[in-house]
Amino acid sequence: MLTTFALTLTGLVLFYLAVSVKVVRQGYQYTIERFGRFTEVARPGLNFYPAFFYAVGRKINMMEQVVDIPGQEIITKDNAMVSVDGVVFFQVLDAAKAAYEVSELYVAIMQLATTNLRTVMGSMDLDETLSKRDEINARLLSVVDHATNAWGIKITRVELKDIRPPADIVNAMGRQMKAEREKRALILESEGLRASEILKAEGAKQSQILEAEGRREAAFRDAEAREREAEAEAKATQMVSDAISAGNPQALNYFIAQKYTEAVQQFATSPNAKTILFPVEATQLIGTLGGIGQLAKDALGADGQPTPTPPAPTRRGPFGQSQG
Repeated sequence: MLTTFALTLTGLVLFYLAVSVKVVRQGYQYTIERFGRFTEVARPGLNFYPAFFYAVGRKINMMEQVVDIPGQEIITKDNAMVSVDGVVFFQVLDAAKAAYEVSELYVAIMQLATTNLRTVMGSMDLDETLSKRDEINARLLSVVDHATNAWGIKITRVELKDIRPPADIVNAMGRQMKAEREKRALILESEGLRASEILKAEGAKQSQILEAEGRREAAFRDAEAREREAEAEAKATQMVSDAISAGNPQALNYFIAQKYTEAVQQFATSPNAKTILFPVEATQLIGTLGGIGQLAKDALGADGQPTPTPPAPTRRGPFGQSQG
């Protein structure tokens, strides 16, 4: 009888010890209550709390978690209806606050994110809601994190998964995008034509400048050539005049023959001349050329040396006296 009582007592003690030992898994924290009142938080590992006096209140997940924001219809600032859904990432930092400061933590976070999503997107135009997702996410994160700070949690990220405008708005946006692209194409094409015309004008201007500079240079060269020719002509005329003054009339014949030859050459090279009529006899030209040859002989002599000028003949008077 005594043995049976001892075994029963031993079994009760072992059962009491087994019930009093609390094993907390990694990533979780348990709230411990004493007669229904929160006393402390049990950390991961082996914990001993006497049974019937202490009990586990809430098992809090301390890992980062996600809550889906269900799809909902939101009216934007410009009265456009869009369908939006998203996700909220959060992590519990204080297990006691998460357990006792709010009832049904997941539902509270979902409702808070939903209402603030309506507020944020309702204050924006449709174009802003479609193009400024990062700004919407940042504003939602700031508002929701501030509101849940008292619950002992940290909102890490808020992301919009999808924004779906109505079909008619999508079609209108497609037409608008097409028109905008066509507008850009026309603008680029006109700018290309404008640039092409400018380049052509610049090229024509540069060509005219170069052509004018070429004409200017050619005119300068022509004037210089005419000046040289005039100087040569003046020098030749001066030499002929000096020769005539020295008593050599053949120089005048040479000058006249040269001008005559040049005049005949111009007659021969005229494009309109089919028949050439000389106003003088051919023998005159031959005689003139013969005079040129005689002039050369008189000037150089038979052996290529200048011939000395013979003395003037002595004129005698009727009485045999010499006269100068």
